[in-house]
Amino acid sequence: MTPSRSRTLWLRTEPLHAVIYFDERCRRLGRAVGLKGFWMGYFAARTAPMGRVGPGVASAALGVFAPAMVARALPSAWEYASPDRVVEERARLAARALRQLVPDIAVLTTSANGPLTALVEEAPPLARPLFAANRDLTDRVDPVERLWQLVTCVREFRGDAHIAVLADHGLDAREALALAAATGRVDASRIRQDRGWTEEEWHTAADRLRGRGLIDAAGRVTERGLTERESVEDDTDRLTDRLLRPLPTPTTDTLLKALHPASRAIVNSGIMPFPNPIGLPRVVG
Repeated sequence: MTPSRSRTLWLRTEPLHAVIYFDERCRRLGRAVGLKGFWMGYFAARTAPMGRVGPGVASAALGVFAPAMVARALPSAWEYASPDRVVEERARLAARALRQLVPDIAVLTTSANGPLTALVEEAPPLARPLFAANRDLTDRVDPVERLWQLVTCVREFRGDAHIAVLADHGLDAREALALAAATGRVDASRIRQDRGWTEEEWHTAADRLRGRGLIDAAGRVTERGLTERESVEDDTDRLTDRLLRPLPTPTTDTLLKALHPASRAIVNSGIMPFPNPIGLPRVVG
């Protein structure tokens, strides 16, 4: 089945955003600003646009991390580096990674930054906290930094929508991850550890999924579970479709075509594993 335009937009912008997590230069962001370890750097980088947030706000906005894991990083990260400093360093490192992974990335900025700006400026911030916070950061002088910040806005717009959809479907963080793992979208053991959940917490979530008929006794996804997971993605697409309203369809198609070579180059570069914690497939549409 041909993916929707909003799904294709995610497939072709997520790799550009994701260099901040997978490129080795970017993974040293925390160390560069004096933070302690990768995960403190991760939580600081994701939440810095919102200011000096604590673990409660961060856990709610990020949606899928164990609160105890978040609390080990925040708010103590702000004792070592201010949110403003983290914001600047992540943009600098992401742009450097994009220039190295996609040598002609500057050409993409001339065709993509304009339509991406139109999308981001017209998108509604209501109930989209990470998107709203990142939208305030798009006015960057360096065009590659601006491109990265714009695709980050697109990414967080979809992410905010996805968290809302999970809540609407009655799936908490653990259940959502366990269901995604049962479908093969992510690796179960890795995603549990990466998101900070204990084995007991994971088993409890699996029991609840069995009670709803979404996985079977062996932990395999059922037909009902597959339908539920597809419905989650379809509803996320529906909420994210709002992002594309400012652009005529031909302009959207031109933008998606322009993004394709860069996203494919990043996926093919080998910097990210498959499956990966963000659920990005090898094929970018």
